[in-house]
Amino acid sequence: AASPPPQYGIVLDAGSSHTAMFVYKWPADKENDTGVVSEHSMCDVEGPGISSYSSNPPAAGTSLVHCLNQALRDVPKEKHAGTPLYLGATAGMRLLNIANLQASDAVLSAVAATLKSYPFDFRGAKILSGEEEGVFGWVTANYLLENFIKRGWLGEWIQPQKKTLGAMDFGGASTQITFETRDTIEDPRNEVMLKLYGQVYKVYTHSFLCYGRDQVLKRLLSKLLQAESYRATVPHPCWPTGYHKSLSLSSVYDSPCTEKERPSLALNTTITVVGTGNGSLCALHVSKLFDFTTCSFSRCSFDGIFQPEVSGNFIAFSAFFYTVDFIQTVMGRPVHLPSDLKDAAETICATSWSELLQKAPKLEKRLLDYCAVSTFIYLLTTKGYNFNNHSFPNIAFQKKAGETSIGWALGYMLNLTNMIPAEKPSSHKSMLYNYWVILILLFVVTTLTSLVTAVCLLRRSKSSAI
Repeated sequence: AASPPPQYGIVLDAGSSHTAMFVYKWPADKENDTGVVSEHSMCDVEGPGISSYSSNPPAAGTSLVHCLNQALRDVPKEKHAGTPLYLGATAGMRLLNIANLQASDAVLSAVAATLKSYPFDFRGAKILSGEEEGVFGWVTANYLLENFIKRGWLGEWIQPQKKTLGAMDFGGASTQITFETRDTIEDPRNEVMLKLYGQVYKVYTHSFLCYGRDQVLKRLLSKLLQAESYRATVPHPCWPTGYHKSLSLSSVYDSPCTEKERPSLALNTTITVVGTGNGSLCALHVSKLFDFTTCSFSRCSFDGIFQPEVSGNFIAFSAFFYTVDFIQTVMGRPVHLPSDLKDAAETICATSWSELLQKAPKLEKRLLDYCAVSTFIYLLTTKGYNFNNHSFPNIAFQKKAGETSIGWALGYMLNLTNMIPAEKPSSHKSMLYNYWVILILLFVVTTLTSLVTAVCLLRRSKSSAI
């Protein structure tokens, strides 16, 4: 029988710095299998994240048009009406929601209005919680790697009893860590129980708001400006020598992540920031972004947040991947141990602006920040999450599994379309299995019988020939 045409689903991942659209597809007759959904296509929305349209919400909707038009072409026309379309926004919108609730509602409404005008089955635009973002990223990674269940060669279900992978996500405004644990999770806010394919998983998750790449860089600037009493010229140990630029205070203090440190100066004041490329001084300032002093649990990562000991293998994606990829490909250095990351960060910090530009002219926009971000990732993983020489090598830095991007978007869609059943997959598979077993036994019996018959006949013909 010809298999039915594939099904499609669309998720817009509205991050703090940009929006990406993913079009997924899967065989309609196998939708509850694990690992069968794959990325059909993706599209990067031009311009910044939707949270930056707070003063002009309709433009947030308009920004999505180019990618939505691509989706019209990527999904066959006769499938449009049956294709679910979701938009999920993450930490950029969480921050806008804190800063200005009316503005965040207006942006979501504008975006929803645009999405509704397309012929897909639009199912809502919402802001995900940090916990949802963490858990759906974990589900995506483990689903794609078939860690939940897989198909045996007879079409039967196998629960591979594989350990699941921990997931670490590093966005523009938040960072998430999520992993299965046997330990007691002392803070109920960090515990998620998931029942997938009849198995129960106890998962630890936490999302650190203001610990995404862009917010870390803002908070770092704020600390440096504060340390230098907002003088006209301020040295920046994480910026390369030979680089300087003028900043307005408003660009540093326009975020809930830095507003508590806002000085009483006029926000249109400009300050010249000058790179001094000093790795150890950079690390000293970056470490001040974490609070390691308070903990009301038996153990904490930082900022008083409970975290059990990390265990098992991890996959680290988004900006974790991009940063380590830069270290490995542009700087030509391996990252196997924490010390590799530390040394690489120091080397980047000590490299002048002109040398960096020479090494990676295409990355000019980001080059400035690799020293600080590499240093931050080193401190976050080792001092924050407590990875050591034994556990750090268990982290794989990658952005895809096969051809599909790792992130929360796929797990979010699988959940909302009920494609991961809580219960063990239905017994008609085991009926099929029993059917196969009977067929094979019949085949074996028939083969044996005919062999025995053949042997007897052979013997008889031999004896009669004498």
